[in-house]
Amino acid sequence: MSDFLDQVEACVPALRRYARALTRNIDLADDLVQDCLERAIARRGLFRPTGPVRAWLFTILLNHYRNTLRTSRRRGEQVDIDTVPELAMPAPQPGHIALAELARAIETLPLEQKEALLLVTLEGLPYQEAADILHIPVGTLMSRLGRARAALRLLTGTPAEPHLRTVK
Repeated sequence: MSDFLDQVEACVPALRRYARALTRNIDLADDLVQDCLERAIARRGLFRPTGPVRAWLFTILLNHYRNTLRTSRRRGEQVDIDTVPELAMPAPQPGHIALAELARAIETLPLEQKEALLLVTLEGLPYQEAADILHIPVGTLMSRLGRARAALRLLTGTPAEPHLRTVK
């Protein structure tokens, strides 16, 4: 039990990072991670140690995120007041503009491309582990990554690779 909880605890920073990239909202991301951890601990008897705890946790988080998206689409879009820019705000630095442009471009990607891209580029997961989390073949993952990167190049007018290089 203690070993299981230690493994879960070690995954929390990666789960938070991935959730923040998926939601682009710190509060929603923290709620998503908390729900994921609650589910994992409550259902720890379902974990079969045939693979890493990390992949199991990412699967739980991703499934919960998808369910939350489906529910929120039925309710309509909510706008966070903090994201509405103030008119008197000075323009951000050029680096921030490029990063914001890239983040907006990532948001426009189809969900399956966005999920694959963030697992591989943000979390640095190997292709096989990312494919296992998404329950798809590695070839499908690579295809989604290729389409996502091509779309980002078109949307931003710059190569995607320098910004989204896979961490190894």
